[in-house]
Amino acid sequence: MGDSNYSKAYIQTLIDELKTSKIYTDLQCAAQVEIAKPTLRLSELKKGVLNGLVNSGWDRKLRNAIYRFLQTHPKLQFPSPPPEHLKEPLVFLRKAQQAWEKRILKSLNSMCTDLNIPLARKRPEKEQKEWAQKWTELGIDGPVHFEKTEPKDASVKDLSQFRPVYAPKDFLEVIIGLQNPNYHGSDTPGFYHLWGIVQVPLKVKDIDELRLQYSDMSINQCQSGIDDAQDIPSELFEQERVKLGKKVINTNHGPLAQEFSKKGCPTSMRATLWCQILAVELDEIDILYYEQLKTNVLQHDLLVDSLLYKDVKLTATNDDQYFVFEDFLYQVLLPFSRDTYVLNHFDYNSASPPKSYIRGRLGMDEFAVNYPPNGVIPFHGFAMYVAPMCFLYKETITLYYVFREMYVRYFFRLHSISSHPQGIVGLSLLFESLLQTHESDLFFHLKSVGCQPLKVAFKWLVRAFSGYLSSDQVLLLWDRVLAYNSLEILAVLAVAIFSFRKTNLMKVQSYNAAEAVLADLTTLQVIPLIQLSLFSK
Repeated sequence: MGDSNYSKAYIQTLIDELKTSKIYTDLQCAAQVEIAKPTLRLSELKKGVLNGLVNSGWDRKLRNAIYRFLQTHPKLQFPSPPPEHLKEPLVFLRKAQQAWEKRILKSLNSMCTDLNIPLARKRPEKEQKEWAQKWTELGIDGPVHFEKTEPKDASVKDLSQFRPVYAPKDFLEVIIGLQNPNYHGSDTPGFYHLWGIVQVPLKVKDIDELRLQYSDMSINQCQSGIDDAQDIPSELFEQERVKLGKKVINTNHGPLAQEFSKKGCPTSMRATLWCQILAVELDEIDILYYEQLKTNVLQHDLLVDSLLYKDVKLTATNDDQYFVFEDFLYQVLLPFSRDTYVLNHFDYNSASPPKSYIRGRLGMDEFAVNYPPNGVIPFHGFAMYVAPMCFLYKETITLYYVFREMYVRYFFRLHSISSHPQGIVGLSLLFESLLQTHESDLFFHLKSVGCQPLKVAFKWLVRAFSGYLSSDQVLLLWDRVLAYNSLEILAVLAVAIFSFRKTNLMKVQSYNAAEAVLADLTTLQVIPLIQLSLFSK
């Protein structure tokens, strides 16, 4: 850490972060245990304590904590920019995100007004007991809603009155409308108007840069998800891969697990490898924290509970692969909405947590609170960020912390407006750029029949393909997201799917026909498609 790659301010921020974390107090306790050992000489106190901590595995835990910080915190520039520039450097995108947030909040508030229900309420004691009893079976009856104040009205138990605050297609309309007021490309000599519908001039990678980035996925490299298939003798690849994987897991080192996963995770090891990459290592405090979140769910009813419940019913429950995990999803999503730890990601997210006011104190900042407590208003399809991971973890608490880490590292970028290369705007632009460059005849044909390719692919990108691919393929795809610490592979896969279905797409004459050709992706094998898209041209 002492090299020139990191400024003193950045290193100090890291130290301050570590001092407020649990590992700092754990290290102190472990050091005290080492000091108390009778075999330790006073003359070799420092050396003896350090050796003891290393032998106990604390150096690895500290390295993992530092690695996690480096993954989630961008390097500070010098001189340090204002906080709003760290969130989003481009003013017009910052304003667009703020306008989008106001629109979402307006939709939420209008729902409250139309249904005559509050954003939050304390549950009666009887209802709390009912929730506690059916915590593992929430899918049977769903949230129990309160009685309206008017005696003539029945209790609001029919969730058909609730509607998603927004869907991916609403978000796409906002992105299509983005314009940089300082950029007048049409006035530039030799400028040609892009065929795509995203007209934000952001730099995206070309195919050569992507090939270099994903070089470990090249066709001449064996991959989990292809070379460990049932019809291939296991001694050719799978046995060696599993053997190496066990060694990697035993080291318990995040960067090593990440490097190993670049060729995919063996199915039996995926859960452990993901935990190591994401630095998820549970202890009693984490378990107590989850129980506290659960208690918060039992004590208070939030409007977003109904939105989450409705979303699960509309998505995962209707999916043959995920309907069995309905109860699991509630046990993750409801506590997630109360988790104030999630607010930390707004330090580097272009979005800001929505604010609400205590009743009767509207507009008074000192009475403003984040709503929901985690600052994330769910949209249609939000539950699908959790669903594939239900195959990996039988313990709800582990599933919860892995999902939370996945969200604050990656998924939040898929529904916020920013100039980040892995933000949804950048991914949309990357998709259009790659498709225009390498399948120009297909792009032009679809455009000429009124089918902009992004209008089909956008929903795939926003949900990271969850719910569109078969579950095993989603997990193979997310292996690479974690391994390369990048969401750009989503755009690469979207282009690969269009290329794969090119023959049929060239015959379509309408948007509906094109959508029908791309409606069913459950038979696709993602790794061969990505390899062909990147390395065969």
